[in-house]
Amino acid sequence: MARTPSDDENKVVVPQSTSDRLVATLLEEGLLKKEDLDKAIALQRQQGGSLSQVLIQTGFIDAKLLAGTLSRTLRIPIISLSKMELDPAMANMISRKLAFHYQIVPVSMMGKQLTVAMADPMNVLALDHLSQATGMLLTPLITTQEEINDALNRLYGGAMADTLQELQQESAGSLEVLSEIQEAQAGAVEDLIRLTQEGPVVRLTNAILTEGVNLKASDILVEPFEKRLRIRYRVDGIFREGQSLPPAMHAGVVSRMKVMSNLNIAEHRLPQDGRIKFSVGKRDVDFRVSVVPTYYGEKVCLRILDKSQIRLDLDKLGFDEEPLRRLKEAAMHPHGMILITGPTGSGKTTTLYGLLSLVDKPDKNLVTVEDPVEYDLPGINQVAIRSEIGLTFASALRAILRQDPNVIMVGEIRDEETADIAVKAALTGHLVLSTLHTNDAIGAVARLANMGIEPYLIATCVLLVGAQRLPRRVCPKCKQSFHPSKELIQQMNLPPKGEYMKGKGCGECRGTGLAGRVGLLEAVPITPTLRRLVYQGASSVKLQEAARAAGFQSLRDHALAKAVNGIIPLEEVARTTVGFQE
Repeated sequence: MARTPSDDENKVVVPQSTSDRLVATLLEEGLLKKEDLDKAIALQRQQGGSLSQVLIQTGFIDAKLLAGTLSRTLRIPIISLSKMELDPAMANMISRKLAFHYQIVPVSMMGKQLTVAMADPMNVLALDHLSQATGMLLTPLITTQEEINDALNRLYGGAMADTLQELQQESAGSLEVLSEIQEAQAGAVEDLIRLTQEGPVVRLTNAILTEGVNLKASDILVEPFEKRLRIRYRVDGIFREGQSLPPAMHAGVVSRMKVMSNLNIAEHRLPQDGRIKFSVGKRDVDFRVSVVPTYYGEKVCLRILDKSQIRLDLDKLGFDEEPLRRLKEAAMHPHGMILITGPTGSGKTTTLYGLLSLVDKPDKNLVTVEDPVEYDLPGINQVAIRSEIGLTFASALRAILRQDPNVIMVGEIRDEETADIAVKAALTGHLVLSTLHTNDAIGAVARLANMGIEPYLIATCVLLVGAQRLPRRVCPKCKQSFHPSKELIQQMNLPPKGEYMKGKGCGECRGTGLAGRVGLLEAVPITPTLRRLVYQGASSVKLQEAARAAGFQSLRDHALAKAVNGIIPLEEVARTTVGFQE
C-alpha cells in the first residue's frame, strides 16, 4: 500500500512554461505558419484538447518536429520508446486505466523518483494526479503520440484480453448478462436496449474497439461461428486474429454496436449501415459500421476512420518522385479529370484527400461527393450520399454544378450516369478528382468506355490516370539483408546486386517481419500521343506500349525498385503487383 506523500514530494519536476512559449518558438523557427496557427486555435476551441495535438492531427506540423521543439523549449529530454525494452514491472506503478487515460508511459524507477514518457509534458494536472496516486516524484520525458500508443499496448497488453479476464474474475453474473441478451432478442425491444447498457456488455464492446485503434487497424470484423465468436483486425492490409469469444457473447456485442451506431436493434434479417463516434484516450475516432446477416448470426464490419492516422501531405505517402511529380502537375490544371484506380483498401481516397489539400486555396470552391464521408476536411464542403432518399452521386453532382465549384471530388464513379456528369463537368471548366476499380492506370480508359463514354470525350477531358497499392514495409527493428537465389532473380527479373531486406520477426512486428506500409503509384499523364490513340479507340495494349515508349513505369517497376532498396520484401512485390515478369 502506497504511503501518502508530503506536499514537497508531490511537486512535479517540470519547467515553468506555457503553450505561448512553444507557439512563439514554432513561429520564430519557421516550423509553423501564422494562418495555420489561427486555423488550429479555431479547431481547438471547437473540439477541445491540447493545441499541440490539434497541430499534429491537422498536419500543420510533424509530430517529431513538435517533440524536438518541446524539448528545446521546456528543456526536457526526448526518449525513443520504440527502441526500448520496456520493463513489465513498470505496469504495476501506474494502473492501466490511468496510463491510457492520461496517455503516459512509466519508463523507470529509482528510489522515490518515477520517470515517465508523455507527448504533452505541459499537462501538469495529469502529472500531479499521478504523483498523488503513486506516491512518487514524477520526472517527464518527451516522445511522440505514436510511440506512446505503441508502448502502452506493449506494456499493458491488449484491451480486450484484459477486459475479458476482469469480467471472468469479477463474478459469473458479469458474463451471464451477455448470455441474457441472446434470450432477450425475441422479446421486447426495451428489454434488449436495457441489457446492452449493462456494464459487462459496454466494457467488452469498448475493449474490442479500443484494441482495433491501438493496433492501428483499418478494419475490425466480428464474425459469428458455431463454436466461437471470431474477432479479426486488418493491420497493414492483412487480417490477424484477435481474442476469440464464446458464441453466447455474440448477441450482446452486436446489439451494443447497433445501439452505438443508431441502428434498428430488433432487425436481424436485413443488412444495416451506421456510424459510431468513440473516444480512445483523448481523441475521438469514427467507425463506419456495416451489419450483414449470416448463417450463424449477424456479422459486423467496422472501418476505423482515425483522423490522427490520415496523412494529407502527398509527400509523406511514400510515392516515388517521378509519378508524384506527374500527379501534382496534373492537379495544377484549372479543369480536366484525374482518375486514381486500385482495389478496395489501396489508399485511393487518401490520395484524393491529399490532392484536395494541395489545391485548396481561399479563392477556390472545393466540394466532395462521398459514400460515406470518411474524414472531415476543414474548409471543404463535403456531401454524403443517401440513396434511400434519392441523393445519389448523379443527383448530388447536378446540384453541386449549380454552385460554381472549382474542384469536385467524386468518391467513386460507379455507373454511366455519374461518369457522364463527371466528364461533362471536367469539360466545362471544373477540375474533377475521382476513383475507379481497375487493376492498372490504363484500365481506367477502357472502364470509362465500357460505361458508355465516347472516346473523343475521354481523350479531351482526362488529364492523368493513376493506380496505387500499399505494400507492407520490412520491419525496421528486425530487418536483415539476404541474397535471393539465382532462380528467383531470373523469375522476377531482378538486378543481381541490391540491398534486399527481410524481417526476421520480433515483438514490435508480432513476429511477421513487416511493419507499416508504403505507397506505390503509377501515374500516366495523357500526352498528345496517348490522346490521339484514345480518340481512335485504341486497345489497352497499344496504350500501354505508347506509355512505355514515353518512359512510363508500372506499379511492378516501382515495387521492384523499393525491394532492391530494402524498403519492402520481395514477397510484397508478388502480392501487390501483377505476376512475375517474363
